Amino acid sequence: MIGYYIHHQGKGHLHRARCIARRTRTPLTGLSSLSRPDDWNGDWIRLPPDTGPDTIATDPTARGRLHWVPRHHAGLRSRMAAVADWIERTAPALLVSDVSVEVALLARLMGVPVVVSAMRGDRSDPAHRLAYDLADALLAPWPAALPEPGWPREWRAKTEHTGAFSRHDGKPRPDADSRAERSVTDREVLLMLGAGGAEVSATDLRTAAEATPGWNWTVLGGPGGWTDDPWPLLCRADVVITHAGQNAVAECAAARVPAVIVPQSRPHGEQHATARALAAGGLAVVRDRWPDPGDWAGLLDEAVRTGSARWSLWAPGDGAERAARLLDRLTSPTPRTGPGADADPVAASRTSGSGTCASR
Repeated sequence: MIGYYIHHQGKGHLHRARCIARRTRTPLTGLSSLSRPDDWNGDWIRLPPDTGPDTIATDPTARGRLHWVPRHHAGLRSRMAAVADWIERTAPALLVSDVSVEVALLARLMGVPVVVSAMRGDRSDPAHRLAYDLADALLAPWPAALPEPGWPREWRAKTEHTGAFSRHDGKPRPDADSRAERSVTDREVLLMLGAGGAEVSATDLRTAAEATPGWNWTVLGGPGGWTDDPWPLLCRADVVITHAGQNAVAECAAARVPAVIVPQSRPHGEQHATARALAAGGLAVVRDRWPDPGDWAGLLDEAVRTGSARWSLWAPGDGAERAARLLDRLTSPTPRTGPGADADPVAASRTSGSGTCASR
């Protein structure tokens, strides 16, 4: 049994978990304050929330050592008790944390091996260092060819670089995909703002659209509409504009669509770090802030010229399968004897011929 903790912010954590759960041989139990997805086949533990409008957060970081442990907080206490109770009842072979330092620490304190879903950005704070240090493996949904700079050697040695993956990997393109048939005066741009918060106003969108005649704008998220399945719109678009969240970028890569990436402010500079990696790989047009109206026409044309051929570097198409194979290997360790018996089980698992790429 594997426990999979899924953070409730945005949609990306849940989408990744669903992709992996469909591919593991080992049963997965979801642990989250989110509702159970309809396509989740394993058990699901609905966790009590540890935040809310009435939250009084006293020393929430334990003097800077953790991220969210407010003193005497009933929601936090109930949440951690639910996780601990599940661990006690089921004795899981592994717990995946995507993402919570505190849940990873709780599982390891109870003797459960831990895989931490890694994130880009500056993770040198004490809480992240603790989680990444204690993890048996780090699961990085980006390619080893574009590593996160500055990671210590011990983190790199136990990192499984799967490449990006999304719920759309392997999905057939809809018949409506007709990019090649359009004229330069009738092209489609899709702006995806996501569910994790946006820094773009309705005025920003209006002035950008007015400055780009010949481009038809569709907006998802923020002041725009919403759909649970953006795949047809992604495939139809000549260019996608989006933030640099892992899931949004993975969906652009799955659709092999040219993109303009505008990272948003997130803790630890996560999105700006992802944007730097995309720029370094020549995968997309990147701007650090929302461009001025007069810049948009040139940026969209630049994205078309950049194209989408290099997206296969970022998302090879089998990232979820690679992640699932890692989890299955870690729950079925091969008995070892002799001088290497106490070696790192993650490093040993790499000798099984999985074909995954890891930075060393």
